[in-house]
Amino acid sequence: MGHTWTILKRELASYFTTPIAYVFIVIYLFLSGIFAFYLGNFFGRGQADLNSFFTFHPWLYLFIIPALSMRLWAEERRSGTIELLLTLPITMWQAVAGKFLAAWAFMAIALALTFPMWWTVNYLGEPDNGVIVASYIGSLLMGGAFLAIGACISSLTRNQVIAFIVTAAACLLFVLSGHPLVLDFFKGWAPAFLLQAISSFGFLSHFDSITKGIIDLRDLVYFASFIAFWLFANVVVIEMKKAD
Repeated sequence: MGHTWTILKRELASYFTTPIAYVFIVIYLFLSGIFAFYLGNFFGRGQADLNSFFTFHPWLYLFIIPALSMRLWAEERRSGTIELLLTLPITMWQAVAGKFLAAWAFMAIALALTFPMWWTVNYLGEPDNGVIVASYIGSLLMGGAFLAIGACISSLTRNQVIAFIVTAAACLLFVLSGHPLVLDFFKGWAPAFLLQAISSFGFLSHFDSITKGIIDLRDLVYFASFIAFWLFANVVVIEMKKAD
């Protein structure tokens, strides 16, 4: 854990040594506000909750998270610093976990900076703060799942633009797999177990369950195992590139 923590601190600090961190946070907060207040009709709904805020998170993350993850390994490969990283006395798991956790921590900071919205609904009414806390946890877990995919795909290419596009497309597949639009397509002919399997792989069904204030162990296991799988794939890809 010591080496992982060292890499985490180094990577997290690197975000704030350039304008990237501040630009990302400003764009994230701006888009979150647009989705919640304008598209979500926050004030027009007349309800003191953050449903309009969290409803759009899966779609917001389709653009925000790939932009964050595209540089994790693609930049290392492009600049050649990956060779230096791999010569350090650390395991591949420590390197992958450290870079992923740094990006996840940075995303958590951006998410935490939306606290004025939470304060606003408490000022305007009496929301169910337990549901809001659960929704923040669900958003953080889902963001981690997006990041795990992005980190793995970033390790496959030196081009950050390609990493962004492929990550966005891959994440879209997992978002839409639980969407009613996709499920309705299968309802006419697919058996029930297949519908359930398709829905279980989608982010939406697990995220929606958590945003209702129900933190089910199955949802936690889903996101944890999903992240672990993609980080394992990330390790395998880096090992293969190392052997080339």
